[in-house]
Amino acid sequence: MGLVIIDYGAGNIQSIKFAFQRLGIQAQLSNDIETIQSADKVIFPGVGEASSAMKKLNQSGLNDLIPQLKQPVLGICLGMQLMCNSSEEGNTKGLGIFDVDVVKFNSGVKVPQIGWNKIGNLKSPLFQGLNEDYIYLVHSFYAPKGAETIATSTYGLEYSAALRKDNFYGTQFHPEKSGEYGATILENFISI
Repeated sequence: MGLVIIDYGAGNIQSIKFAFQRLGIQAQLSNDIETIQSADKVIFPGVGEASSAMKKLNQSGLNDLIPQLKQPVLGICLGMQLMCNSSEEGNTKGLGIFDVDVVKFNSGVKVPQIGWNKIGNLKSPLFQGLNEDYIYLVHSFYAPKGAETIATSTYGLEYSAALRKDNFYGTQFHPEKSGEYGATILENFISI
């Protein structure tokens, strides 16, 4: 099974790679367009600031490639946010896969949200065999709930913990850092 983690200089790619290794799955790190196109499954990670990450995607041509992928694609954290229409962080235009605009948490809560939070309202094969439980998050911006929301979490307000449109999936949380629960989500993604 060809699993590629997109390596564009804005991700915690080693922890994701190790999470799949623990599941007995070897992932390839690549920013090569042909390698990514020919993969069976693609992981689109992201850590850091939206506008600088998007600049790296634009420079490499990955901004044109990612929305055209036909295989299952999983965006993680900033990766999911970059798959949205836009982000308030750095006034960034996103890839436009998910029809939602990412916004900053209001001043009523401490940002970034760091740590474990409960996930619920699960509506996707990504969560096959799972119930509400705790997942690990680090973020100051969020995707509001909408038609593509497949899981929610609450931090001052209820927001999208995960999104799905066609073959594209996104998690605001880090499944690779969410213990057995997260490992099951990664296994479910591989099974899609």
